[in-house]
Amino acid sequence: MSDHRERTRAAYDEVAELYASMFGDRLETQPFARNMINTFAELVRGTGNPRAADVGCGPGHLTAMLHELGVDAFGLDLSPAMVGYARRAHPALCFSEARMEALPVGDGALGGVLAHYSMIHTPPRELPALLAEQARVLAPGGLLLVSFFATEAPGPVRFDHRVAPAYSWPPDRLAELLAGAGLPVFARLLHDPASERGFLDAHLLARLDEAR
Repeated sequence: MSDHRERTRAAYDEVAELYASMFGDRLETQPFARNMINTFAELVRGTGNPRAADVGCGPGHLTAMLHELGVDAFGLDLSPAMVGYARRAHPALCFSEARMEALPVGDGALGGVLAHYSMIHTPPRELPALLAEQARVLAPGGLLLVSFFATEAPGPVRFDHRVAPAYSWPPDRLAELLAGAGLPVFARLLHDPASERGFLDAHLLARLDEAR
């Protein structure tokens, strides 16, 4: 495992309980993000394949939300402590340890992948391979919803996230990378600054090219 993944895993292991207490119900005050996830769930159900992975699931609250929205969702996370918390909090659902770069899922098995601020710790040079892995597990026409911090800079900007070093992205640049992975973006939402740094909350909804 690379150094940045090891550091990220250790950092989230240390704050799992605190993170869950702070962010487990955060979407109750974030209507834009909540509605994007609602839209994602509706579109996944419409593919006829309701199976979806919540990658970087953390404490499992969004996995549970997807389940309530009629999606056959399961959670994957790099942090054993996060997976343990999610299993205790949502014992009826399935959670496993996994890397986003090597998902324990067969080719074309899923109708959807949710990546809610879970790609932000990936160094820019490694992101294309990570996106290719998300495309691999999606069935043709499957959906990927990526949420992240947006910047107006010409390229990704490294910043000191409270848990582990992270990157914000220009939405157009990330959309280009998604398209390069066979996941053209067909909807996007940018809204209120996510923090005192002034980054916007950003959500890109992409669909796997059915010709792939």
